[in-house]
Amino acid sequence: MLERVDFREAQREAFRADVVAGLTATRKTLPSRWLYDDRGSALFEEITQLPEYYPTRTETAILRTHAAEMAAFCGARAVLIEYGAGAGVKTEILLGALESPALYVPVDIAGDFLVDAAERIERRFPYIEIRPVVADFTADFDLPADLPRLPPRVAFFPGSTIGNLAPPDAAEFLKRMRAHVGPQGKAIVGVDLRKDLGVLLPAYDDAAGVTAAFNLNLLERANRELGADFDLAAFAHEARWNEAKSAVEMHLVSRRAQTVRVDGRAVRFEAGETIHTEDSRKYDVDGFSRLAQTAGWSVAREWLDPDRRFAVLGLA
Repeated sequence: MLERVDFREAQREAFRADVVAGLTATRKTLPSRWLYDDRGSALFEEITQLPEYYPTRTETAILRTHAAEMAAFCGARAVLIEYGAGAGVKTEILLGALESPALYVPVDIAGDFLVDAAERIERRFPYIEIRPVVADFTADFDLPADLPRLPPRVAFFPGSTIGNLAPPDAAEFLKRMRAHVGPQGKAIVGVDLRKDLGVLLPAYDDAAGVTAAFNLNLLERANRELGADFDLAAFAHEARWNEAKSAVEMHLVSRRAQTVRVDGRAVRFEAGETIHTEDSRKYDVDGFSRLAQTAGWSVAREWLDPDRRFAVLGLA
């Protein structure tokens, strides 16, 4: 049985620091990682089932179709390190295909959610040792020193989360991943591809309003955890395409001029002013390959869906 530790207070303090820094900046922003509290995670699971939201079902289909090839790419007795592990649903597909995996190391900032997911994986795969690591994978962190170096380590980063990082940050993350798995290590990374905006934008602004609720939950979380007084009806969800960044941006738009109190501070909003909550960058395979090369990787395998909406890439 995995040891349970209460991570809530440490996460609340980190959330507080990010909210204060982000809302007092010249251009207001909040890090996308804070979208995923319990309520946000549940809403995101709803999003993945929506007809407009292609990424999850497309990537899952790729993983199911090519799981045996991916397992062969990883090799026998793999040590699988997953970044931003979340619920670990896609992980089950890969773990189920691997030949005698030696160890599974899920990494996530949300400690309680991570332990819940690790316990579920442990029940599904009782023969695999699991070592959860609570860490923000977008910043430098160390893996436990006693993790085995051999057999080779494999990094797993599904879900197109790489697109939430600005290119310099994505390159730094890929370098950190390379350092974690070593020069002989490998990686499997999900990458959402550029496509028609008629397909792309509805995935981030669905007709049922679930994505809007997911985005607005960030303000509700600030009310709940930090004693803020956001009026959710005074903000609107907006998804925008930024061609220069090749990214869908998610914003919360102030419907009127207003002042909100957050952690004892008065934060002024003008009508139409936004809080930028997430970027979701879209790549082509060649562009991502160039980014990976700057971090010491090369694309060794490509697995795509028939419509070329999404790519799962094997890096070596």
